[in-house]
Amino acid sequence: MSLVGKKFPSIAVDAISEMGDNLKINILEEAVNNNKKVVLFWYPKDFTFVCPTELHAFQAALPEFEKRNTIVIGASCDTNEVHFAWLNTPKNNGGIEGITYPILADTNRNLANILGILDIESTEYSEETDSVIIEGSNVTYRATYLIDETGKIFHESVNDMPLGRNVNEYLRMVDAYTHIQEKGEVCPANWEAGKEAMSADRISTAEYLSAN
Repeated sequence: MSLVGKKFPSIAVDAISEMGDNLKINILEEAVNNNKKVVLFWYPKDFTFVCPTELHAFQAALPEFEKRNTIVIGASCDTNEVHFAWLNTPKNNGGIEGITYPILADTNRNLANILGILDIESTEYSEETDSVIIEGSNVTYRATYLIDETGKIFHESVNDMPLGRNVNEYLRMVDAYTHIQEKGEVCPANWEAGKEAMSADRISTAEYLSAN
């Protein structure tokens, strides 16, 4: 079920800083208390293949997000210890050395469960062991959430495991939402910062379509 238009869940999650400091981060509070937008992106596992390319891509775009008053936070279900080991692995060896934004360690999967982004094919109760057997990797898909300064989710997307994200699209989405906030206009297909937007009425749409 989509969470767009709703407040991001208020839950504190373990995290680690670039220096290896153990943190507790509440995404909703990060947005509201700092009066900033937040990009929260989930990836399946540390020490894998597509994942480090995404973490470095978000790092490369970090100055652009900062210009847009936007915080970047990564997340997976790995532990802080595994995160720290990966942070200390050089880029030329598949590591994420040089990443400076915090990374959530949702090891108990509380937040991932609330968001519904875990790869769980099925669950089955076993009377013999009095336990629930899970089919699936039980790690997160490549889910991305854009949260505004009030804590409202204004964009969400979920990619399957092999599909890396285009970080520029999230910059575009932040630009579009900021334009809507500031100008009260709506942004048409393929809109980019500096391009013409529209009023939310039939006449403006007709004029835009005629010109484009």
